[in-house]
Amino acid sequence: MFIDQVKVFLQAGKGGNGCVSFRREYGVPKGGPDGGHGGNGGHIYFLADEGLNSLSYFRFHPINKARNGANGEGGNRHGKKGADLVLTVPMGTVIKDVKTGIVLCDLVRNGQRDLAAKGGKGGRGNASYATSTHQVPREHEPGRPGEEMDLALELKLIADVGLIGFPNVGKSTLISKISAARPVIADYPFTTLIPHLGVVDAGKMTSFVVADIPGLIEGAHLGHGLGVEFLKHIERTKVLVHILDVSPYSGRDPVQDYGIVMTEIEAFNPALAKRKQILVANKIDLLADDQSRLDAVKKLARREKLPFFAVSAIKKEGMKKLVTAMAETLASLEGAAAGGHPSK
Repeated sequence: MFIDQVKVFLQAGKGGNGCVSFRREYGVPKGGPDGGHGGNGGHIYFLADEGLNSLSYFRFHPINKARNGANGEGGNRHGKKGADLVLTVPMGTVIKDVKTGIVLCDLVRNGQRDLAAKGGKGGRGNASYATSTHQVPREHEPGRPGEEMDLALELKLIADVGLIGFPNVGKSTLISKISAARPVIADYPFTTLIPHLGVVDAGKMTSFVVADIPGLIEGAHLGHGLGVEFLKHIERTKVLVHILDVSPYSGRDPVQDYGIVMTEIEAFNPALAKRKQILVANKIDLLADDQSRLDAVKKLARREKLPFFAVSAIKKEGMKKLVTAMAETLASLEGAAAGGHPSK
């Protein structure tokens, strides 16, 4: 089950109470105070794990508590510290405070660890209150409560390339042809209900991750269709591959579709609209003698100054050139980020 947004309640462990005790031992008629300290409560951590791809665990475990610290005991025995609780989440998980909406942490690296809720400190036992003028202390300190947090966890997939476009333009078919991803493919709107990730082997020891983002429609940023539920998964991608259906059977205008999708992306996050983009005309195998729809998309690519590729994903026509272009675009971006010259 793919879950990319949940709310959780965290309760760190309470500190153990300090102990009031006096030494009672044969031959020592005036033993002093020997009450030990309570143990600290357990902390709660989040840990990013590249082996996970969903927040489904928290769908059934919304309340998570760490262990309390043990109470102190006589004989200056300190209580045991409460065990920490480590909650593993997928890479790309954003942790927010429910009340304020403030982002507390963004776990983007495998093994990245974040302290979410701190355990309470253990209380002092009466032995620590003894002084030269106060030799029979009966004071002790109770353990302090651990932090309690209401958090929202939001998963934003980490992929190098994001496939975008209207439903049924061929995104799922394309990712299935260039990677080992096997999304459900069918001829009806919103066949893809969850994002899929696939690793693409571009040769020469080069590979990258592609995300198949479920189809966008007009009003997506307002919640129409699948709404913003999956728009957020585009935010981490470095390159957008915008796929248009140029076949005569879609009943849609591919140029108009491009404008609608870009309007939705800009409304959701203006920075996304400026991201590096490749324009792809798909289903060219269905064009027959009428090339007008393909020509219109070529003209659009020239106007928008976008790299353009005409492909048939189902027949794997033009796919090798498209994959090479994806890899080269990513390499140029990485070169620019490293301060070098973008590869040509």
